[in-house]
Amino acid sequence: MQTIVFIGSNKSGTSREALSISTTMGYYTVLLTNRREFIKQEKEFTEVHQMVYVENLMDKEMIFSIINNLEEGRKQICAVISFIDPFVSFAARISKKLGLFQMSTDALAFMEEKTRFREHLKSLPVSPKFTIFHGKHSIQHFVEENQRQLPLILKSPISNGSKDVLLVETYSELKEGLDYLNKKFPSIPILIEEYLIGTQYLIEVIVKDGQISIVAVIEQEVLNGDRFIITGYCYPAVVENETLEELQIAVESIIQALELENGTCHLEMRLIEGKWKLIEINPRMSGGAMNRIIQEGTGINLIKETLKLYLGQDPYLEATKRTHVYAKFLTVSSRGRLIKVTGKTKALNYDGVKEVYVKPRKGAILTKPYSLGDRYAYVIASADTPEQAKEIALIASKEIKFYLEPF
Repeated sequence: MQTIVFIGSNKSGTSREALSISTTMGYYTVLLTNRREFIKQEKEFTEVHQMVYVENLMDKEMIFSIINNLEEGRKQICAVISFIDPFVSFAARISKKLGLFQMSTDALAFMEEKTRFREHLKSLPVSPKFTIFHGKHSIQHFVEENQRQLPLILKSPISNGSKDVLLVETYSELKEGLDYLNKKFPSIPILIEEYLIGTQYLIEVIVKDGQISIVAVIEQEVLNGDRFIITGYCYPAVVENETLEELQIAVESIIQALELENGTCHLEMRLIEGKWKLIEINPRMSGGAMNRIIQEGTGINLIKETLKLYLGQDPYLEATKRTHVYAKFLTVSSRGRLIKVTGKTKALNYDGVKEVYVKPRKGAILTKPYSLGDRYAYVIASADTPEQAKEIALIASKEIKFYLEPF
């Protein structure tokens, strides 16, 4: 039986949706997970044919042992995939060892570690100014040397989903931020970047045999604060043709410099005084509701086309429709235990609303947003114009209310 093995998954979003699509495509779907609660909730994963608990998903010997058992059970392994950091390049290396379709493992690994890709791309005009702080150095001395560069962005090189990404604007914030990250990641250097003010865009890319395809360009709206939480996505981004052409050139220069011949990635870039600057790059498609946003706007099921790529097939990326889509993500302003959520049905009944999703269950502890994982619901709407799509999503989202017990 033709089989796809997935290394890791979240409870919802792109990685979970990939499991369902794999099964819909006719593959025997195996999930390797390090989350014990998933094993307890296995019956809820109806799209998964087999789930296996693996304490360390980077344990190569264990992964190969499981794959060997699957093959002895007459399962033909067609692909080993991960949509989860930091397992993307690891899964690609497993695939390579098995003689499956070869992804660009080195390029994927570069994208998983932020200091490495910054160093690798530093000669490109899209790269912002940056420096690296090593824990063995004096924080006080570093702050005194770099305070004139404020405001700055501090990042853990292994962060994802806006976790451990800090905006620091003062001498004391820089010192406190470095101290916080240094204690949290004592053996990992800290990436410090210039703070760039401008509209931010997300770019979804698939590369097959060196052919670079920009699937979607989406404008992002960032929640006010110092954690860069994205609460709005507008597809397609309203950008002049000349600016889009410059974006195409910038993206191609990044992909070529990384030597990505086969793989997917999403980039976050800002337009600064007419020039594109690279904020982030990750070796997978974006998580959350990204697949639904793109599918509503273009008809392209990007997860399905990504799976086809990993299977060695040619992805089909021609849009079958062109619609404006807006996704509004919801957060809460204080910490508490969830009593109930109301308004989902009302929100779904608005004309133009395509999906309403509420993530947490009753009894869950909710908090104000520190990462993208602290977004607790979303509303996706489509319309003939970007203004209409946004208006529908915003009005419908106001129907959703979280009732919290202080915790």
